[in-house]
Amino acid sequence: MRRLRVGLAQVNPTVGDIDGNTSRVLEWLARARGLGCDLVAFPELIVTGYPPEDLLFKSAFIEANRRALAHIARATTGLTAVVGFVDKRDDIFNAAAVLHDGAVAGIYHKQYLPNYGVFDENRYFQAGVEAPVFVIGDTTIAANICEDVWYPTGPTTGQALAGAELVVTINGSPYHAGKGRFREKMLATRAADDLVCLAFVNTVGGQDELVFDGQSFLFNERGECIARGRAFEEDLVVADIDLDAVFRARLHDSRRRKEKLRAGAAPVKVTLPPLPALAKPPLPPREVTVLEPEEEILQALVVGTRDYVRKNGFQRVVIGLSGGIDSALVAAIAVRALGAENVSGVSMPSPFSSAGTRADARRVARNLGIEFLQLPITAVLRAYKRGLAGPFKGLREDVTEENLQARIRGNLLMALSNKFGWLVLTTGNKSEIGVGYTTLYGDMAGGFAVIKDVPKTLVYRLARHVNRHAGRDLIPESIFTRPPSAELRAGQTDQDLLPPYEVLDRILEAYVEEDRSLADIVADGFDPAIVRRVIAMIDRNEYKRRQGPIGVKITPRAFGRDWRLPIVNKFREP
Repeated sequence: MRRLRVGLAQVNPTVGDIDGNTSRVLEWLARARGLGCDLVAFPELIVTGYPPEDLLFKSAFIEANRRALAHIARATTGLTAVVGFVDKRDDIFNAAAVLHDGAVAGIYHKQYLPNYGVFDENRYFQAGVEAPVFVIGDTTIAANICEDVWYPTGPTTGQALAGAELVVTINGSPYHAGKGRFREKMLATRAADDLVCLAFVNTVGGQDELVFDGQSFLFNERGECIARGRAFEEDLVVADIDLDAVFRARLHDSRRRKEKLRAGAAPVKVTLPPLPALAKPPLPPREVTVLEPEEEILQALVVGTRDYVRKNGFQRVVIGLSGGIDSALVAAIAVRALGAENVSGVSMPSPFSSAGTRADARRVARNLGIEFLQLPITAVLRAYKRGLAGPFKGLREDVTEENLQARIRGNLLMALSNKFGWLVLTTGNKSEIGVGYTTLYGDMAGGFAVIKDVPKTLVYRLARHVNRHAGRDLIPESIFTRPPSAELRAGQTDQDLLPPYEVLDRILEAYVEEDRSLADIVADGFDPAIVRRVIAMIDRNEYKRRQGPIGVKITPRAFGRDWRLPIVNKFREP
């Protein structure tokens, strides 16, 4: 029986840290060797970190990455490895190096360069045209990269028809809610359709607003998952695959013979010397929990926050605790990401802050075990008003005075940041940011917007999940039942200006994530006046969103890299 022990090293690189990333690859290579792996695969562009963006315009960066690959290659004595890096020829390529017994045996160049959503690979790379296969003794393998496996008749099919029994696809596949289940179904279909064992290794960790969820997979030729990686954790997924089963399955599929005849020129075959058999210690039992939807999203937010803070050299964060649901959720995420000892909460009550919200801010801090600071802003607000009394003489108070409160709070948080080196986490959600129910240089002031891509209705669901997960009310019940309010004037609620969040979030999803027209949304039964008003608010507040901090992407289309609405924009739907 021909068996191959395959390891998938889903590790967490840092963009630009070529030395650090190389050290991680060498460490996980040693782990794989210790488990008797014949082949170990690492994610897309693991040497540089993904996505490297305009670092790719720096020739020194490209050369450093090539030197690192040569160093990694020398460490592969006795096994085969697939490693993502930037290859340089007459142009540069997103590449997978097949390393074998201490040397570079061959290189695959990514063929399908994604240029949609958060991806912009046509800006940087030339597309590859060849899909080599590698013959190692009586085993034939191949490698490709991320987008290539999503095409039903793409490189994976060609490599399988050329004899590859195992195709390794290395990935930097960013997360959004629900993508993992869809991706698993697609990969299972690809393996079964091409009668090939398919190894999918994905990056894990946060990079700016992107989060990578890991969840690497090994599928057999029937499309059955035989091993999976954990979500949002570094992991080494190891399993033995039965290559004879691939051969037997192909014997029974006459369609494959016809497809081979129509496949055209055969890919390049690279013949490599077989390696001495490694000792195969028994693999320990492995159980991987598939996360429920709320826990999956929460872990994405935790990992995105932790990596943004840590990879940028911060140790501690500070959050304005209003006593509302948004700041409570952000504080809970920060504690889970960084530990309570690294989180400070600041209550900044104004004359309009209710006794209930003041008490709830304190309760949240106490329940989470974080430092709690109180900086009342009433005296500061009076001073601001006195300073503006001349130009404002004879004018009624309006939203200007409301926004002064938010900006005072932003100033205080940034002062704490400057003095102590804390990173300010903002607390605005996607619903508010979408329609501009935010204050520039006020509640938008900060370094990272944790729930920027979380609609308000989902904020409530995640907060409930936080309490269930803890087994107690970390977030007090009064926060859930109190009508949401910015508390910038007496008796204010969010619904003074906004439709109910259940309605607003459905319109936002339709307009932002699905690109549906006003007429399409109205046809779903929404009030035409409300839809028109929400769309107008979204369009005219792009200038605010461009000036706000980045935050974790968890929906299929987030404001920022996914959304590129012009700021100067006179188009309005009839």
